[in-house]
Amino acid sequence: QVQLVESGGGLVQAGGSLRLSCVASGRTFSSYSMGWFRQAPGKEREFVAAIWWGDSRTRYTDSVKGRFTISRDDAKNTVYLQMNSLKPEDTAVYYCNQVNAAKGTALRDAWGQGTQVTVSS
Repeated sequence: QVQLVESGGGLVQAGGSLRLSCVASGRTFSSYSMGWFRQAPGKEREFVAAIWWGDSRTRYTDSVKGRFTISRDDAKNTVYLQMNSLKPEDTAVYYCNQVNAAKGTALRDAWGQGTQVTVSS
């Protein structure tokens, strides 16, 4: 059973930066595409970014392109989300999961506890 632990969230002013981390248990991490999702209060969880396994191609939802960067370190079973030029609308709980990178959908129904990102104006 894969477990995912997200960290790195916090309170930041608009225009600031944060780096989120997601550590996964299990020995097959490098064989899965990984992604980040977020859920704002009163809204459904939405896809943010994905990184393919193997060649580390990436894709992003339009609202974060040019501001967020997803990366992975397979030796550490960790996926990162570098978030720059943060906006108040980025405020949400951020989650990671194994994904179908092409579709931007999670492969697993189980989610970690997430990490809260709050951007003040």
